[in-house]
Amino acid sequence: MNPVALTIAGSDPSGGAGLQADLKAFHAHGAYGEAVVTLLTVQNTRSVSAVEVLDPAFVLRQIDAVIDDIPPHAAKTGALGSAAVIEAVASRARSFAFPLVVDPVMVSKHGAPLMADDAVDTFVRSLLPCAHLVTPNLAEASRLARIEVRDADGMERAARAIAALGARHVLVKGGHLDGDAMDLLWSDGRATCLRAARIASTHTHGTGCVLSASITARLAHGEPLVDAVAEAKRFVRTAIERAPGLGGGCGPIDLFAPVSPVRDRPANTPRS
Repeated sequence: MNPVALTIAGSDPSGGAGLQADLKAFHAHGAYGEAVVTLLTVQNTRSVSAVEVLDPAFVLRQIDAVIDDIPPHAAKTGALGSAAVIEAVASRARSFAFPLVVDPVMVSKHGAPLMADDAVDTFVRSLLPCAHLVTPNLAEASRLARIEVRDADGMERAARAIAALGARHVLVKGGHLDGDAMDLLWSDGRATCLRAARIASTHTHGTGCVLSASITARLAHGEPLVDAVAEAKRFVRTAIERAPGLGGGCGPIDLFAPVSPVRDRPANTPRS
């Protein structure tokens, strides 16, 4: 039986990001996907023109319905929108018996805000301590750590600071640095740099969502975290290389890209 992965995230009707991309990534990595909707957007590859955040009570009813009937082996969060929704999700996440990957989505690829300014403190206080892994990009890492992140040293300092706020593991994504595309994983008091040659492409819509969803799916299989992160990064890189060229703006990546097999989990060992 395939493992189950849950996304708690916003909707992208163009299918390149948000819960639609998460579900495609789950499927690519061999996990059965479930989705709790937190907010709705009006967007395509060119722009985001509207965002509507759902009522927190309705978000909680979705979470409870899913976990009561088909409990996941791992979950992730994406865009949550408001402090009230963040607090609601955190109230359930504190009792999750499975790893939670937190993608602290604050701004869309087009620059539209997806987390209210007053929600950041709630996120740090309530949801971050529930994270098995948090996956900020440079701007998000700078905001969470309250330092400016411009280079690899800054990435490590930010990762340490975010871990000190309660996240068990931290992956700082360095896609906007010059040179190689380098991400830094802070885990068990040690930094691991993951480097790949940069791909010149405008088709990168949803890369952060797909990366965190791919990690989540592989954790649901029971793959060790470092392996899950490395293989998810490899998948995203290949998906960028194979981008189908859809849309007139920042287009989606190829979620039909090949996936590395998940490393078998030894019998009678818990999922990480």
